[in-house]
Amino acid sequence: MTQIDQLRRYGLFDAKVPRYTSYPPANHFAADAGTLHQRDWLQAVPQGSEVSLYIHIPFCKRLCWFCACRTQGTKTLRPVDVYVNVLLQEMVQVARLLPSDVRIGRLHLGGGTPTILSPKTMTRLLKGVFDSFQRAEGFEFSVEIDPTEAAPDLLQTLADHGMNRASIGVQDFDPKVQDAIGRAQSFAQTFDCIQILRDAKVHSLNMDLLYGLPHQTRASLVDTLEQVLALQPDRLALYGYAHVPWMSKRQVMIDGTALPSAEARFELTDMAQRMLRLDGFLPIGIDHFARPGDSLAVAAHSGGLRRNFQGYTDDQAKVLIGLGASAISQFPQGYVQNHAATAAYTSAIGQGRLAGARGHVLSDADRLTARMIEQLMCSFAIEAQALAVEFPDQGATVAGAVAALVAAYPDACRSDGTGLQIVDGFAPLVRVMAGHLDHYRAGQMAHSSAI
Repeated sequence: MTQIDQLRRYGLFDAKVPRYTSYPPANHFAADAGTLHQRDWLQAVPQGSEVSLYIHIPFCKRLCWFCACRTQGTKTLRPVDVYVNVLLQEMVQVARLLPSDVRIGRLHLGGGTPTILSPKTMTRLLKGVFDSFQRAEGFEFSVEIDPTEAAPDLLQTLADHGMNRASIGVQDFDPKVQDAIGRAQSFAQTFDCIQILRDAKVHSLNMDLLYGLPHQTRASLVDTLEQVLALQPDRLALYGYAHVPWMSKRQVMIDGTALPSAEARFELTDMAQRMLRLDGFLPIGIDHFARPGDSLAVAAHSGGLRRNFQGYTDDQAKVLIGLGASAISQFPQGYVQNHAATAAYTSAIGQGRLAGARGHVLSDADRLTARMIEQLMCSFAIEAQALAVEFPDQGATVAGAVAALVAAYPDACRSDGTGLQIVDGFAPLVRVMAGHLDHYRAGQMAHSSAI
């Protein structure tokens, strides 16, 4: 039996499962949970803590059809400037609830298109951040950058304020694929953007690609990868395109008949992974790649790899504070998501209230399951010894979860009687296995393909 046959037998090509950037996934957050707990959880952050900060900019001048993020189109910068005013108000409200000596170790601007801001507005936003929060030693500042909406003076402004990592969206360079997903972006635009960043001494560059796009073929993806590798990024993310038009209405613009099958998707990602490894990249989890000296590769090797709403990270902060419409905060006690609609978010902040609207309070069982799923997603294993330190009374529960996975996937994983390791060649099943541990799967809304 070939590997494809075995993966097919275990349901890889039919499964629809979450990406598990949180547990439980965000579609299980309950209304009002954020409103009830956000203030208390912010005030409970220990003195002297190092936290991470995520700021969501939901605006785009063009709405790419493939994107399922919370974004909205705008033809002018006026609503963006107004939104930044609200962000600054929220920032002050949140900072007042935290101990005065809390520091930020990571700052990430995401979207949407953060680089849509003018240099003046970006300066105002970042001044607000650094007036409200002290920077920790080793501070990392990363920004998601659309090369088609990244003016040189805006990139220089970001570098002047300490941006030391840039995440550059590419998706695919093939013109036919770009036409099919509503995103025109040339190699020349991307090259020029990267040159500006390197000239500004921003040397840590990530690039984001997608596989499983309409009209994408092995040959076209090879061409894209060759162009990307010529740009010499430090990290790459190769995400599977999630076709979820019932959640993201703009995806109805994409011709579903032009999408590759699940098995064709597997062949695309398998080919891409082999190509990246040959170029010297180390695989990180299910969809990231890094050069050997990169901090993400170091974290993966040392057991410090984590997973949060931005994907794989070496960030060890226990608190992630999300600012802006739809932004999600993560606390040891649970999750809080701000109002998704910009109008509702603006109204809450304008009335002097926090913007949390949905969330989830983690039970002890949730925390244990979350860590097992994170271990699977990060190291393709369940490490019983590490879990015993965090959850000293839950050995029987861990053993039961391991036994259940071995029974369900006998060829795909092995166990020493306590922990579990996914067998080489079966790593693509990791989201399916994580779903096997997920107590919230019953009645769960449809998710994207597992591959």
